[in-house]
Amino acid sequence: MTATLRQTANTVANSMIEGASMASALIGGAAGAYLGYQLAPIAWSDGTRVLFAGAVAVVGAVAIDGLAELVLAPMRRLMRTRSPLPSTRRSAPAPADTLDEALAQVVTATEEDAARRAASAAFRIDDSDNFLRDDDRWRGYEDGEASFYLAPGVVLHHRAERGEYKHHFTLLTGDGEQPVAITGMEQIRHHLAARAAGLPAVPVTATGDVDGDKDDVLDDDLTGIHAV
Repeated sequence: MTATLRQTANTVANSMIEGASMASALIGGAAGAYLGYQLAPIAWSDGTRVLFAGAVAVVGAVAIDGLAELVLAPMRRLMRTRSPLPSTRRSAPAPADTLDEALAQVVTATEEDAARRAASAAFRIDDSDNFLRDDDRWRGYEDGEASFYLAPGVVLHHRAERGEYKHHFTLLTGDGEQPVAITGMEQIRHHLAARAAGLPAVPVTATGDVDGDKDDVLDDDLTGIHAV
């Protein structure tokens, strides 16, 4: 049986198990309602008999569902054992046969590692959990740095200092503007809003300065910067 057929069979089996559980509760409830209404004294009013039937229906549903679980619970455990939750990560590549192949694998792993580290560290400037922290939108490089495409000509760059556990986010543009250290989403918004309005796109820094000469990150600090 192929993986696709096995997954389909497991899905159908799980659906049947859950359907059986729901059906048992419905059958128990219906039977309880019928018996409750029939057993209620005729002297009672219709409203009282209906309430009594409803109470018996709940008891019947719980009782029958509990009995059904004695059979369905082992079946659920069996299905979980046979069909573990799928992993979001792909399997590791086969061992390399040559040094060049090994190098190519390590390069790919390094780039993926850089992208994931950038996304993981992005909480320092983005706590929204659905933008900069999406590692699929980061592009990692062999030197361990990564970039996040924001707009035409605008990229957010990430560089980590492993020994000191520091992460530097820098806004880069393709038109020769001074790179600026980014410490919050409001700085990125300021820059993009300025560019959209046709104004000089100089992002505010952490201290509120808009003078490129006072930026926290200098060109000399941006080693290995990747072009926009």
